[in-house]
Amino acid sequence: MGSLRYCRRPVHVNCPVPSLSAFAPFLTTTGIVAIAEIGDKTQLLSLLLAARFGRPLPILAAILLATIANHLLAAWLGVWIDDLVGGAVLRWALAASFLAMAAWTLIPDKLEDDEACVKRAWGAFCTTLVAFFLAEIGDKTQIATTALAARYSSVAMVAMGSTLGLFLANAPAVLLGKQVIARLPMTLVRRVAAAAFAILGLVTAIGW
Repeated sequence: MGSLRYCRRPVHVNCPVPSLSAFAPFLTTTGIVAIAEIGDKTQLLSLLLAARFGRPLPILAAILLATIANHLLAAWLGVWIDDLVGGAVLRWALAASFLAMAAWTLIPDKLEDDEACVKRAWGAFCTTLVAFFLAEIGDKTQIATTALAARYSSVAMVAMGSTLGLFLANAPAVLLGKQVIARLPMTLVRRVAAAAFAILGLVTAIGW
């Protein structure tokens, strides 16, 4: 009897590799929010909380959780606005919003009296969680998250990017304190952030 011979042909499986453009919402949001957060009132609040409690890990955990919750809502709102409005009206509104944020970024932030009121009785984690979530409402990084989500029509990518960007800016402030912030050229940082928002506004206006 003749032996049976099996011929195995190579099987090619097409595994699409995501292009860099697929990560554009995440990368853009991370960079812009990280720069815009430097010197922001929520970063000033991080410094205050770190000095008051001296417990960086619970503070960082609370900042991360508060940011995820806040920016998920902001990103969802942005996508909802995109679905509701859309078209040229939304494009021009977003372009104007980014340009307005560029001007806003040039103005130094400060903590209001009620935002600077930190209660020790709640503990480091709970105090940071509540204070940071409330302070971020209406802040330029939250508004930027909403606008970016509307521009890119992505909740997940924008929320992850804004959360990472905000955390990258606040973690050194919590861990190292005022000395790391004092060494930064704040005027230059604000100008870079303003330029990033302005470029994004112009790019949005021309529909790219």
